[in-house]
Amino acid sequence: MNTRPAAPLRISLPGVHRAPPVRAPSRSSRPAEPRRVCALEFVRRMSGTSQPSFMRCDDGENYVVKFQNNPQHVRILANEMLASRLALLIGLLVPMPAFVEVPSELISGDPFVQFEMGRPCHPCAGGLQFGSRFLGAPGETLVVDFLPDPLLRRVKNLASTFLGGLVFDKWTCNCDRRQVIFYRSVHREDSRYWAALIDQGSCFSKGDWSFPDSPICGLYPRWLVYESVRGLRSFEPFLSRVEDLDASSLEECVRTIPVEWCGDHPEQIWDLAQRLYDRRRHVRQLIVNGMNTRPNPFRNWQ
Repeated sequence: MNTRPAAPLRISLPGVHRAPPVRAPSRSSRPAEPRRVCALEFVRRMSGTSQPSFMRCDDGENYVVKFQNNPQHVRILANEMLASRLALLIGLLVPMPAFVEVPSELISGDPFVQFEMGRPCHPCAGGLQFGSRFLGAPGETLVVDFLPDPLLRRVKNLASTFLGGLVFDKWTCNCDRRQVIFYRSVHREDSRYWAALIDQGSCFSKGDWSFPDSPICGLYPRWLVYESVRGLRSFEPFLSRVEDLDASSLEECVRTIPVEWCGDHPEQIWDLAQRLYDRRRHVRQLIVNGMNTRPNPFRNWQ
């Protein structure tokens, strides 16, 4: 895999001593190396602007795969990988990211592995793509992107998903509305759903790699998920985890991004990393600025 050569990130930790960050028991302090798999079979086309594909891979798992020549921007792949790894670092539930090698023979042998961008259709690119592992087993896991209010309020990880997710989206400047899926076993109709954050491609303002902050940035459209917010303390431990992120962890996440996912100026990813590291101490204010929207999403703020 062709990755960027070692380069200095120019990040230095602040010269102050702070209390150690709050740690989730299942969360590693170091970013785990993403899995590398090979696609074996195209299953179906997925919805979304980037037109991803659902593919079965040689590890026995299924992945939602985004291609380098997707209709949005090649940097969507870099955004997905970097943002997913950072989300995992601070303890958020996101599908596990992976490097997916898609053989050219698979693409040429299946007329459905293509993008619908007018006529003629364009085939998806072969080579190294981004994949997010499907949560659960197809046929045994019910996955939906909408729940009525009574079921939404009963989601098992409601606070960590939507409050932690907002911290993350303010930090990474997700310029789209927060995308979430809900899932449970098909064998237990009375079971509560889990929620997972999906579609990180719009972080860092998509292909621009910039941070045009706004009060509505990253907000989930169903504001009942913010009913438990009483103040900034409601966004812990995620605020502290972002603020206490060490430079080496961020650099390790960046260093594995393939050059071909970074567009015409791949060196700009290091500037992105520097700005991302610098802005981690401004997330609290960005959340407070969210109260400037009308109506206020945090109506129970004290």
